[in-house]
Amino acid sequence: MRVADLFEEPDDATPLTPDERQALIPSDITYRRELNRAEQENIARAQDWALSRRRELLTEKFIKDLHRRMLGEVWRWAGDFRTTERNIGIPYYQIPMALRELLDDVKAWIEYKTYPPDETAVRLHHRLVHIHPFPNGNGRHSRLMADLLRQGHHADEVMRILTKAPRNGPCPCGSGRKAKLCHAT
Repeated sequence: MRVADLFEEPDDATPLTPDERQALIPSDITYRRELNRAEQENIARAQDWALSRRRELLTEKFIKDLHRRMLGEVWRWAGDFRTTERNIGIPYYQIPMALRELLDDVKAWIEYKTYPPDETAVRLHHRLVHIHPFPNGNGRHSRLMADLLRQGHHADEVMRILTKAPRNGPCPCGSGRKAKLCHAT
């Protein structure tokens, strides 16, 4: 593997701009495999953080915080919305509005039980990838967001929606637990 291989993107990756490449934090990374390992270790820590307690999942703040935790020890731009166009995703200046619409939609889908929990999570994943809010890591980020949603780590306001269910009945999040146990505050 040549040193130049570090920034030769895999076919399924979003290419980084030259400025984004300059934002690599570890100075000792030379090869793609080292970059992949550093990102994966960072992502594993972010997953542990996200699963450690309930968080306000369906907020722009959480979405940015999760991305920052996933890639923040590797890239300076982690957690910041992209500011350039990509070969995938909506125009960068539409990201905040599209994200707000998505989060409002997900909250409504949960409140009105529009879709089963698995489908709600899949729809969140699909739309988040379509928006493509970050310079890179969008697929990994959207998969973790969907996993968190499916596992019941909902935003506080969504928890209030979910706990409107009979306290002795099953929780509408699909966990199989009683509502009073699943989302007790």
